[in-house]
Amino acid sequence: MVSKARFFYSGIRVRNLERSLKFYRVLGFKVFRRGVMDHGGVWVHLKFPGSHHRLELNFYPAHTPYHERYRTGSEFDHFGIAVPDLTRWVALARRAGGKTRYELPDGRMRLVYVSDPDGIWWEFIGPDHGPVLSGDRQRKGARRSATAQ
Repeated sequence: MVSKARFFYSGIRVRNLERSLKFYRVLGFKVFRRGVMDHGGVWVHLKFPGSHHRLELNFYPAHTPYHERYRTGSEFDHFGIAVPDLTRWVALARRAGGKTRYELPDGRMRLVYVSDPDGIWWEFIGPDHGPVLSGDRQRKGARRSATAQ
């Protein structure tokens, strides 16, 4: 099961999206995809030549639910991992001490957010075969709309 998973990206929060894009472009990163989250946040996937791992920039404007005042150390957002079986990965994370946060459909995919014992968030991305969690941890609607660059 683990061998079929793919460490996909690392997501960071940015204070000024255009300033951050300029910085990472100067370092050689290329914009791969970008989109808008259903709550109004913006995400941009960057790729570095020669690497399959992506860097996701997340910008949460003041009117969005994930906006918070920045303080040192709060810029990291979450890791993303593509998995073949969401139910098995969520169960594995729970057995290891993780806590499920919420899930939502995203087109043909489903996203499930789990935090590790220290509160670091992981996004498990897998085929949408229906809800994995129950009750209020399910969010309706797609999280992201995307455009390839």
